[in-house]
Amino acid sequence: MASSIVLGRSFPSTYREEYASGPSLPAALLKGHFEHPFRLRMWPILLFLLPAFLFYGCGSSSSLRYAPAAGYPVGYVERGVASWYGPGFHGRKTANGETFDMHELTAAHRTLPLGSVVQVRSLTSGRTVTVRVNDRGPFAKNRILDLSQAGARALGMIGNGTDQVEIRVTAYKGRPGAMGYLRVQVASFEEQANARTLAARLRSQYSDVRIEVVELAVGRRYRVHVGRFTSEQQAESVANRLEDQFQVDPLVVRDDT
Repeated sequence: MASSIVLGRSFPSTYREEYASGPSLPAALLKGHFEHPFRLRMWPILLFLLPAFLFYGCGSSSSLRYAPAAGYPVGYVERGVASWYGPGFHGRKTANGETFDMHELTAAHRTLPLGSVVQVRSLTSGRTVTVRVNDRGPFAKNRILDLSQAGARALGMIGNGTDQVEIRVTAYKGRPGAMGYLRVQVASFEEQANARTLAARLRSQYSDVRIEVVELAVGRRYRVHVGRFTSEQQAESVANRLEDQFQVDPLVVRDDT
């Protein structure tokens, strides 16, 4: 992915499930350790106040979504902003273990099951392209899809970098029963100690808190996940509560492990 377009990517990684709990880190050590530099965060406050708001809440999503229960993911529709990635990730492994080829018609999505076949329609030009989801991303709150360079070229969005699109799942070519659970990514840290501190506080409210270790082009990151959901509505409720009350950027992601 071009670094000027999307700042984070997901690659095959392993969960570390045993952590030593310890005292909270001083505020100075928490600055500048996050994967998304879009807004300044008050993380020292969050670490102390987090247990107070870890419960399910209601909220609205900024993008239009429709996910029919029967036959999911076929029929799923979503509207929002698509971006693209290419040279910086060509030849790397994707979330399903394939080698990323920016010249193939593929895409990354945070929650659609790997193997979903998606028709992408530009809402600005009317152009369409069909791609296969084989990777995870984009890890930016205001994006719904990362297209390969070939997919972006088909829509005519290489120069702009992003485009307003509608995506519609037309087929599913993944393994039956391999969709995995949904989780909420609360934060992503450069330092493992900071991720452990946050995870320890989350565990006072949740029994399923994990730290995912990922290798990105910019280095290793430690992503703190909570929950184990079977519906996007449940997961989005938690994510919206975090965002609305504390101005954080939680993301709903699918656990493919």
